[in-house]
Amino acid sequence: QVQLVESGGGLVQAGGSLRLSCAASGSILSINTMGWYRQAPGKQRDLVAAMTSGGSTNYADYAKGRFTISRVNAKTTVYLQMNSLQPEDTGVYYCNLKWGTRSRYDYWGQGTQVTVSS
Repeated sequence: QVQLVESGGGLVQAGGSLRLSCAASGSILSINTMGWYRQAPGKQRDLVAAMTSGGSTNYADYAKGRFTISRVNAKTTVYLQMNSLQPEDTGVYYCNLKWGTRSRYDYWGQGTQVTVSS
């Protein structure tokens, strides 16, 4: 059973920073993609940033230049460093781990709330 445990959300003022962490455990294929998704109130869940086990990254346009994704600990822990946060960054951030054809194996964390006050 794969588990994802997130931490690091909270309340921050506009212009501030937060770092989200997600630790994966269980039977995990070494070739995989870990990432962060965001769900703002009343909106769908969208990709913020993702990183493959090989080191390739993908960022949402709004995250480029402000957010940085990284992986450590045999690549089973993923971080999202978020700088210059704005109120529109408010939402629940979910960690995701996937692998396989058409992301057959797809796992989610419980989500962590990020609130940015103006």
